[in-house]
Order: sequence, then C-alpha cells, then structure tokens
Amino acid sequence: MPNIYSLKNKTIWVAGHEGLVGSAVVRLLEAQGYEVLTVARAGLDLRDQSAVQRWMGAHKPDVVVLAAAKVGGIGANMAVPAEFIYDNLMIEANVIHGAYVCEVEKLLFLGSSCIYPKDAQSPIKEDALMSGALEPSNAPYAVAKIAGIEMCKAYRAQYGCDFISAMPCNLYGPNDNFDLESGHVIPALMAKAHGAKLAGDNVLSVWGSGRPRREFLYSNDLAAALLVLLEHYSGAAPVNVGTGEDISIAALAKEIKHVTGFEGTLEFRADKPDGVFEKRLDTGIIRSLGWAPQTSLQDGLALLYQWYQARHIKIS
Repeated sequence: MPNIYSLKNKTIWVAGHEGLVGSAVVRLLEAQGYEVLTVARAGLDLRDQSAVQRWMGAHKPDVVVLAAAKVGGIGANMAVPAEFIYDNLMIEANVIHGAYVCEVEKLLFLGSSCIYPKDAQSPIKEDALMSGALEPSNAPYAVAKIAGIEMCKAYRAQYGCDFISAMPCNLYGPNDNFDLESGHVIPALMAKAHGAKLAGDNVLSVWGSGRPRREFLYSNDLAAALLVLLEHYSGAAPVNVGTGEDISIAALAKEIKHVTGFEGTLEFRADKPDGVFEKRLDTGIIRSLGWAPQTSLQDGLALLYQWYQARHIKIS
C-alpha cells in the first residue's frame, strides 16, 4: 500500500517516551533510523499549556505521537478518579492544541479500549464508541480519552489538521508499571507472583472472579502498528489495535504462575471488582493496512518476566 504520509527526514516527538507505549515507539523509531525528539517529565509538565506551546515552538516537531497519559488498573482508577480525568484532559488538550498552533504535520493520539460501552458486543467495532454507558470503575479515564479522540476529529474538521487516533487493547511490555496497587493486571500480578515465589507463599490472591476476558497486546507490536497508521492512515475515525483474541483472567493468572515459577495455588477474590466482562476488539481496519501482531501472549509474558527480573535484581 502506498504511503499517505512519509516519516522520512521528519522530526518525531514521542510524548511519554519513558512509559510502556512511548518507550516501545522510541525503540522502533531509533532502530529504523528516524530522528526522535523526547523530553523528560521533569523538563516539561504536559499539564501546563504555556510551557507545552513554548517547548513545541522551540523544538518544532513535524510529527507527534501522544503516548503520555496517566494510566492504571481498576484499583487506581477507583482510588483517584479526579487525577485520572484531570491529568489526561490537560495533557491531551495542551499537546493537541499545541500541535495545531505550531503547525505539526501529523499527530497520533492514543486512546484505549476502555472507552467503549460496558455492554458493547464483541468483537467491538470502532463505531460502537459512545453508543452506550461506560464501565463505572474507569469512567473518568474513559471520558478523558474520548475527549482526546473528539479533539482530533474537531481539529481535523475545522482546521484540516492530519490528527488521527488509535485505540489499543490492554497492553503489556518493558517499562510497564509493576506497582501492586496502581498497575494493570499483567505487571501487577507478575510482580505479586514473583514476590510470592521468593517469600515461599502458598497462595496468590487475584482480584475478581477470574471469569472476565481480556485481550492483551505486547508493546512492541503496538509500536509497529502505530508506525503503519502514521504512514498509511489519515481519517477522522479512530482505529482499533489488538490481537483479536482474548483470555480469561483465570487463564492469564495460570500463565503468569507458570512463567514466574510460582508453585502455590491461586485464590480469586470475588469481593473485588471484575470490571467489564469482555472487550475483544475488531481489528479489521489495521489488519487491512498490512499489520498483524507478531508476539504470542506466552512469548510476551516470558520476555516481560526476563525484563522484570533484570530490573528487580539491579534495583535490589
């Protein structure tokens, strides 16, 4: 498929380069020889509109990948909902508007599959967006992400900006958040299983009933999909990115138990929230552009545990 937009000789700012998605995008861009622009959180508060516009005006990126966001699992979303909606609204508003002011050629905004209605039929197509009520446990985060997608559509409609959006499924990979309280299910459960193994515990507690199903994508595969979208897609509609396959939380816990070597039993806490029961994505659009995931869940979990162990040993 011919390019709609070429990244050749472009300066690409990856906002959120230290996180799970941003770091994967940077690794891929640098491996392919692209010029990558980054700035640490300490050097630029993306919630500060004036600071963002000054920085973008000084550095003049041609392309922006907006991967910066406040993210977390069910527990974190329920504990600090105000932070999730405020931080994400400010980040995306400032960067998207700054991209318009500074005449950025192309911007890619990262949404999330949690923006879909809690009762959306699987596999979920992109047009299910805003067709029903959201899952209450992460509604503030979802509303913020929906606002970012609508901003991209609005700036495209009013100003002709080539701003696009991608909606990935649940992600995992290097530089994920392994905090037991605020992390997503894979890193949090992996860290918990690793700690239980070292402590010689006999039981590993898992939030929820174990019955809900989730779709998981390795961060390197998402990075490849985002480059495909940057060069081969230009449209107002957001694009799903996922594997098209899901797994129950109970089966996932067993996989993590196996990869970490934890030999005890799993205890599912039915008193803890499950979240949406199922949210497998329809990935027809991204696959039609020639992309497909390359990393199986089993291989991805093994790679992530190797990365986590190396980091854990280094810090200890």
